[in-house]
Amino acid sequence: MTEAVVSMAEPGVLRLAGVLDYRSGPALRKQGKALIAGSGEPRLVLDCSAVAKSSSVGLSLLLAFMRDAQAAGKTCEVRGMPSDMREIAEVYDLDEVLAG
Repeated sequence: MTEAVVSMAEPGVLRLAGVLDYRSGPALRKQGKALIAGSGEPRLVLDCSAVAKSSSVGLSLLLAFMRDAQAAGKTCEVRGMPSDMREIAEVYDLDEVLAG
């Protein structure tokens, strides 16, 4: 299994990587919220291209990060969502919300 990580890959680009599940979710939530709050960029890209595997926890993280960005007055976009995340998003009718 790949360790889950969230980082500010470059200004305004929050990168999620590894396996997003119930074990990694709480720590990633906390770290991502802090990174978003500390970013001075007006636009945030949630980059999921390095996600190896995701449960519904990954979608929950994306939605939470989108709320954090909105609360901070930032526009937000999701990029590079892997197929397993897209399939879960479709089941929950979130594919348009998370389009990217």
